[in-house]
Amino acid sequence: MTPFGERLRALRDQHGISLTELAHALHVSPAYLSALEHGKRGRPSAGLIHQVNEHFGLIWDDGEELVRLARLSHPRVVVDTSGLSPQATELANRLARRIRDLPESRVAELLALLEAPPEQASGRSVACPSPDR
Repeated sequence: MTPFGERLRALRDQHGISLTELAHALHVSPAYLSALEHGKRGRPSAGLIHQVNEHFGLIWDDGEELVRLARLSHPRVVVDTSGLSPQATELANRLARRIRDLPESRVAELLALLEAPPEQASGRSVACPSPDR
């Protein structure tokens, strides 16, 4: 599931709307909406995000949050490390290889590290088990 899909499902649950009802209201197929929720489709279009915001009456911060989540919801990420350090390339490759095995608590730790301002992140140490274990 993607961040956008998780939020969309939560909105449907909060408003008691089925997937089929929402799909009909947004003029998309239930299969497409289901695929978005489950991370089997790429990012939703700006138009669809706007429709969802309007349908649920999301404005200001809530509407912007849905846009932010959509940007972070591409299920097949490509990381271009050309021109970066060998360590950056190693990090991208190890993460790609190990992400399915990381416990949610470790994912949360890594996200917190990445969300911290650079001056705070550089002083932080997150202990990670060796990827070869």
